[in-house]
Amino acid sequence: MTMQTKSKTQATVWVMEKGQVRPRLDHLTTEEPLEIRLTPFQKTVAVTMRTPGADFELAAGFLYSEGVVSRREDIRRISYCVDKLVDGEQRHNIVNVELRDGLIPDLQPLERHFYTSSACGVCGKASLEALRLRGCPMIPSGPTLTPEILYSLPDKLRAAQGIFRATGGLHAAAIFDTQGNLLNLREDVGRHNALDKLIGSAFLSDELPLNNSIVLVSGRSSFEILQKSTTAGVPIVCSVSAPSSLAVSVAKEFGITLIGFLRGERFNIYTGLQRINTLEQR
Repeated sequence: MTMQTKSKTQATVWVMEKGQVRPRLDHLTTEEPLEIRLTPFQKTVAVTMRTPGADFELAAGFLYSEGVVSRREDIRRISYCVDKLVDGEQRHNIVNVELRDGLIPDLQPLERHFYTSSACGVCGKASLEALRLRGCPMIPSGPTLTPEILYSLPDKLRAAQGIFRATGGLHAAAIFDTQGNLLNLREDVGRHNALDKLIGSAFLSDELPLNNSIVLVSGRSSFEILQKSTTAGVPIVCSVSAPSSLAVSVAKEFGITLIGFLRGERFNIYTGLQRINTLEQR
């Protein structure tokens, strides 16, 4: 089998500076499709444009976030495609997930995921009502944090983004403990893929729910980011940009503290003010 596709791709670019043009080797973020198949049913449940790397975690995190699996034992095996009819270079763009015997999930809701864009998430994504119908629990109260802990997170995230430093074109999702220590980080061309990889890593390690953790994502907080954080039990979700209106609704519905525009020594609190220890409370 050929080597797995790398997360960086080398390319020649032409640099225009002060009226002069010169060639230079550069690195681009690799973007390739990943097809997620459930092998007992021989069914493709999603195709997502992603950055290669942590593909098994991405598949596991996606299936957990969508309610196909609920515990580590639901997945017997995850592997790359070995079908000889598939071109060798494409086998690492197909992940087979074998579910445990007797598990027959409802796959009809997943039909909307047949193609997932790296840029804007899944078209026709499930609404807030769908989350209610799935029975997602309220996030437990606590923990409480000082603003200073939150101020420190973006710099820690950027310092840990190895592929971003090389390419400049990548999103990240990171988990921190309540003291602001970085626990895990994943990068991808799509925010939702980075978070799926992060949640998939916790799922495969039996570390869910993440009730005492902080999640920070680059870019904005969309409905999908909050949906995935809700299923993983994350109490505090931060982003360096703005949330969407539906993201705020999900956070309010399930008791998540939602932070936006986390830059320097300021941020906006959209929901869950009780978890932030303000000066008046000290």
